[in-house]
Amino acid sequence: MWVNGPIIVGAGPSGLSVAACLTEQNVPYIILERANCIASLWQNKTYNRLKLHLPKKFCELPLFPFPDNYPEYPTKNQFIEYLELYANHFNIKPLFNETVKSAKFDEGLRLWRVKTLEVEYISQWLVGAAGENAEFVIPEFDGLEGFKGGVSHVCEYKDGELYRGKRVLVVGCGNSGMEISLDLCEHGAYPLMVVRDSVHVLPREIFGKSTFEIGVLLMRCLPVQLVDKFILFLTFLVLGRTDKLGLKRPIKGPFELKKTQGKTPVLDVGTLKRIRNGEIKIVPSIKRFCEKSVELVDGRVVPVDTVVFATGYRTNILDWLQEPMQNAHEENLGLYVVGYTRRGLSGCTSDAIRVSQDICKEWRKQALNPAHVLEKHAQCTAEKE
Repeated sequence: MWVNGPIIVGAGPSGLSVAACLTEQNVPYIILERANCIASLWQNKTYNRLKLHLPKKFCELPLFPFPDNYPEYPTKNQFIEYLELYANHFNIKPLFNETVKSAKFDEGLRLWRVKTLEVEYISQWLVGAAGENAEFVIPEFDGLEGFKGGVSHVCEYKDGELYRGKRVLVVGCGNSGMEISLDLCEHGAYPLMVVRDSVHVLPREIFGKSTFEIGVLLMRCLPVQLVDKFILFLTFLVLGRTDKLGLKRPIKGPFELKKTQGKTPVLDVGTLKRIRNGEIKIVPSIKRFCEKSVELVDGRVVPVDTVVFATGYRTNILDWLQEPMQNAHEENLGLYVVGYTRRGLSGCTSDAIRVSQDICKEWRKQALNPAHVLEKHAQCTAEKE
């Protein structure tokens, strides 16, 4: 099937952002989405208490602000509602239940061939927008297959009611691990949180102002290392020393790590208080799993009823893209990616604007030469016949 515009893979915030920017420029496109809804990660694989970790102005998609009545930190359901309003406003209609199996550049036709289970789509431009969180990750551990308790990933977690009265091992101390540990506590469970690496824990707000916003404002005029020192000083005033709780800080500061490695600091929403009073136990790395317990690297054997892995996600673009990304970029093959810069929703927005502008420029060049487009279309049709 010939597409007179880009093929966008993924109908999450990244794909929707590109589609909206293209719509604004009257450039046609199609969106292929493997799920049966937009933003399937947000709709199907997030816990109930989730809120945006940053103020809403840092999470807006292009060309469409959040409703005025939304709070500073919208809830999961409010964000989903916002995305649905966004799709309706720009008349974005993805093709659902379309799983991309392969995407390959045809050197002869100089076109992209994108195959789903039943259809092959052909276009001059391909936009990978399935995001960095397409597939969940569970690390390998000795003995895990023999563990008799429950095993799940945080993408399956909704709330702590099912875990009431149980000893729950939460593997991972990022924002998800911290928040579900707090949620488990509030539902009468007994969480133990595995902290394998150093981690920056910051207050979500400092003296009523977003910590992230303070850092962003300061980095406009100060070196990131100096900003980190200031933020960590304020964090000490608000949270005290976290290393005494088993949460050692990395050598590099939180904003430097975010800028250079894409590592996001944890923004505390009440978990540290529960750690301090002993309701959430911090434990070191896992050595091995036993039938009804876990052996830690410090030699302790801790009984647990169930395990929840808050160990992150990975992209799946390399599962279906049959072309080296660097080569495609260097050779100007019409391949673009949006939302892979580890800069969250603000990164999606800036990527989408940049990519859509580039595609619009190229598409308008083609529009000035319709014979070329018709020739491409004819070649594809003839080949199919």
